[in-house]
Amino acid sequence: MEMFRMTDVLPLLGIPYPTNGQKNFYIKCPCCDEKPRDQHLNISLKKDVFRCPRCGVSGGIFDLYSLYTGVPRDKVYKTLLRSMGKVQAQTVPTKVAPPHPPIVEIECPITDVDTRHVTYTAFLSKLSLAQDHKENLLGRGLTEEEIVRLGYKTTPMLGMSAIAKQLRTEGHYLAGVPGFYRKDSGEWTFACEKRGILIPVRDHQGRIQGLQIRRDNTEKRKFRWVSSAEQKDGCRAEGWTHLAGPIAESLILTEGPMKADVIHALTGITVLAVPGVNTLTQLKITLEILRNNGLSRIKTAFDMDFSTNQHVQNGFNSLLSLLDEMGFKYGTYLWDARYKGLDDYIWEGMMGKKRNN
Repeated sequence: MEMFRMTDVLPLLGIPYPTNGQKNFYIKCPCCDEKPRDQHLNISLKKDVFRCPRCGVSGGIFDLYSLYTGVPRDKVYKTLLRSMGKVQAQTVPTKVAPPHPPIVEIECPITDVDTRHVTYTAFLSKLSLAQDHKENLLGRGLTEEEIVRLGYKTTPMLGMSAIAKQLRTEGHYLAGVPGFYRKDSGEWTFACEKRGILIPVRDHQGRIQGLQIRRDNTEKRKFRWVSSAEQKDGCRAEGWTHLAGPIAESLILTEGPMKADVIHALTGITVLAVPGVNTLTQLKITLEILRNNGLSRIKTAFDMDFSTNQHVQNGFNSLLSLLDEMGFKYGTYLWDARYKGLDDYIWEGMMGKKRNN
């Protein structure tokens, strides 16, 4: 029997190969993708299978051909033989079915920010904030009103599947939203490895791009992205920036969304946060948007150990090079080294004034 590969069929369907030589790539799903930039259908050239985790359509080479052309699956084999001129169709045994490759589990491509924002907003509305986490945030200088407005919540340790089911019932998309994935049973759930504070990471329009977690009782890697990478229908997070405050002519650039929220709450100054000084890909995209909307001056305010940590210093130098290349006027805030972050320094100064009055 003549065997076909996915690479044989793609040209017949007008589907281009990936330009970077990837064996797994995404294209627009003909069944569920409606927006111009949606691309949820994954094609695996290595396994000769395809799958859309959003609507569930999947299969092998013949299924893909049938999906795009409307040719019944049991007629695809003969159709391909004729179209490719390999052998005479009548020589093919009519009762022999072509092999159906197994479906491999793959991650989802990340969905658009509007969908993520709606899903995350609905998800957070079903959670609460534990008292110890509330006290932690109040101790940083946030008010109760600001805590509610920012959307901080405590990671639930139980009931994730029930919450995911409720979100699905309400019509929210979970595929392509970092943190959500499906268990072996096919049931949707949410990745939560440790108790902590969930932090919404917002773009210049206030939309939630992703979530970070400040983990309890942890000294190393206290802040981590909520991600469901390498899980069934899961999705990895990206190194998004976070904007606290309105777009302005000048802003403070710091590390960490929680720190940015606190500095903005204490000073009223617009603050842009990167997840780390060495994470500049998303920063460049954000700065281009903000520059087009009037941003021209930036003051960096990274933790005071940046000058003694060689790894951080190298990243900081790359950051300054980026700001210079993009034409921004920039400078650096320095403060008493006894206080690690600018948020700590400002809050201690405000508390000191209250104690002296």
